Amino acid sequence: MKNKLTLLAAVGFLAASTIASAAEKDRGGFRPLFNGKDLTGWKLRRADGHQSWSVKDGVLINTVNAGEHGTDLVTTEKFWNFTVRFEYKIPIGANSGFYLRGRHEIQILDDYGSGKPSLGGNGAIYQHAAVSKFASKPAGEWNTVEASMIGNKITVVLNGVKVHDNVECNRPTGSEIDKQVNEPGPLFLQGDHGSVSFRNMFIKELK
Repeated sequence: MKNKLTLLAAVGFLAASTIASAAEKDRGGFRPLFNGKDLTGWKLRRADGHQSWSVKDGVLINTVNAGEHGTDLVTTEKFWNFTVRFEYKIPIGANSGFYLRGRHEIQILDDYGSGKPSLGGNGAIYQHAAVSKFASKPAGEWNTVEASMIGNKITVVLNGVKVHDNVECNRPTGSEIDKQVNEPGPLFLQGDHGSVSFRNMFIKELK
């Protein structure tokens, strides 16, 4: 009986692995960073930080009320060369960021009213390179991002528009995990500046 149960468990594991591999193949090699159910694969940047993150209906939500500060959320894995895809939505006046390797911030900001690129604007490599074309959506709408980092060069497509094309970035851009820019690092979601929502986060590691 014990051997039979062991065999059934092995068959079940193999089937699950096969299904996961098939799903990854269907997505062109991309795998989920967020399972849509809980914070598996993520951790608070500061263990003593305020837990402002929650999951609802497949969406990862950072809720920060006026006068409060949340905590950054960091992947437990580290990455070197990769392409990451995600969607985000912010309320009016919000400020957040998505960090590549934990050191290079793609700015998330409600600046739709400005209608023009800036070094600190939405989609910018924060205080390093403004977007080449303004492509932000209004607060309350979902924005889509595909960002690649290969070596020290960053390419970003925001809402279908290529806003950074192999931009060289050899330095951290502020609020970074550390300054080890020549080493793999985690992804992290800035949670201490304001409310933001993320969904459909996938990554493909590159050689």
